[in-house]
Amino acid sequence: MKLDNFSTEFHPVPGAATAWRADVDAAELPQLCAQVRDSGGRLVALWGSDEGDAGYAVHVALGGHDGLLCLCAALDGKDPSYPDVSAVFPAADRMQRAAYDLLGIRATGAEDTRKWLRHGAWPDTQFPLRKEFDANAVYPTEDDAYPFVRVEGEGAHEIPVGPVHAGTIEPGHFRFSVVGERILRLGERLGYKHKGIEKRFEALGLEQGARLAARVSGDSTVAYGWAWAMAVEGVAGCTPPPRALWLRALLLERERVMNHLGDLGALGNDAGLAFGLAQFMRLKEDMLRINQSLFGHRYLMDAIIPGGVARDIDYGAVTQLHEQARTLEQEIAPLKAIYDEHAGVQDRFLSAGRVTPELAAQLGLTGFAGRASGQAWDLRAQFPSTPYDQLEVRMATHRNGDVAARATVRFEEIGESLRLMREILVKLPEGDIRTDLPPVAHAGFGIGLVEGWRGDVLVALHTASDGSVHRVHPHDPSWQNWPLLEHAVIGNIVPDFPLINKSFNLSYSGQDL
Repeated sequence: MKLDNFSTEFHPVPGAATAWRADVDAAELPQLCAQVRDSGGRLVALWGSDEGDAGYAVHVALGGHDGLLCLCAALDGKDPSYPDVSAVFPAADRMQRAAYDLLGIRATGAEDTRKWLRHGAWPDTQFPLRKEFDANAVYPTEDDAYPFVRVEGEGAHEIPVGPVHAGTIEPGHFRFSVVGERILRLGERLGYKHKGIEKRFEALGLEQGARLAARVSGDSTVAYGWAWAMAVEGVAGCTPPPRALWLRALLLERERVMNHLGDLGALGNDAGLAFGLAQFMRLKEDMLRINQSLFGHRYLMDAIIPGGVARDIDYGAVTQLHEQARTLEQEIAPLKAIYDEHAGVQDRFLSAGRVTPELAAQLGLTGFAGRASGQAWDLRAQFPSTPYDQLEVRMATHRNGDVAARATVRFEEIGESLRLMREILVKLPEGDIRTDLPPVAHAGFGIGLVEGWRGDVLVALHTASDGSVHRVHPHDPSWQNWPLLEHAVIGNIVPDFPLINKSFNLSYSGQDL
């Protein structure tokens, strides 16, 4: 792998067939990012690390048509800074701000330098991901005076919502600037779910870390579990048995279907069709009960482990899963027809929360929401790992980019996932479901990248010279997509915000870390 006009040499990341890594000069980051952007690529993740006596480093993962490019730039220990890349990839803005809050590495030239993850739990002179930071330290709570951007003028006023909401959802603060009910601007304040996950990883072993990875975002336990296992297996030089890889794909598609089912029900409810909520939640509950029966957990927690999977399925389970797939197909078809033909639902869905393909490309909208706005990115189809390289995934894309388009993509992805699950069950190879993880006693770098139901989930794993965990960065697609929500609601009315928000259904916990 080589970029034009740069001497940078990329080396394959162990265990990741389409991922490469290179050490680069920090000054070259904006130009390297621009070259990837101009060739149709995108920003996947940005994070930092404390390298002890060697100073610090900033890491940038870029998705191109050839695969994943991981850039590592060393930073000076006394002045850990690097050039701003948010001018090239706007999605980098919050990632850069979080990297400063946690490590004290600064993006020079960035327009937005407001804090992001730091509320009042630690002072601005402390950086939790530095090695000398005392994780047990308790600091006096500071006032969290977050500088929202204000809209002023005749008839304009603000509506604050959250961070504690009326429903049983995670905390996030939204500041609406409106004239009447028309939204002029939305400001977001997240970080209320920050739990020190990245710091906690550093005290765990590679196998223990699997349990924490599965709990980064509770609705994506399979995606994070697989990404963690993939990263660990790359560092350890371990290949899971074929049957385990096919079972992982089965679990991943079940996770995709059950989340889409729940959200389609909630979208119907937000549009005034409580019937939709009742029917889709009934179907989701059926899936959750079979998950519990066959795999030991309703949300498939800890089903994937480094080296394989935790549980096998027998012939009776295969028959049960086939029957459920057929039942779901039969029941979802008339429900889709009701949604498509219901005048009230379509009136609420059509044109609401629209993100144009041009804006989606500029700001890096990803996952199913990106595909509803013409962004044809799906790891299962473009960079298929086993068994997706043998399944021919049919990517669902649309261009209208509104709530209706995102609902349509969900329906189509459910149908495709059910087809994939049936094919997986037919082709499921015999054999073991787990191989022992060999000991790791070296410095290494592993990448796990999985197309979760919300979008691509990345786990970057750095190990120290003795094989212990040096740094872990789990990255949720919500990092890219939360800023798009601010744009999607402009020009809409305040009562449509819950509907638009649910059509994305982004993770608070996944990006607060």
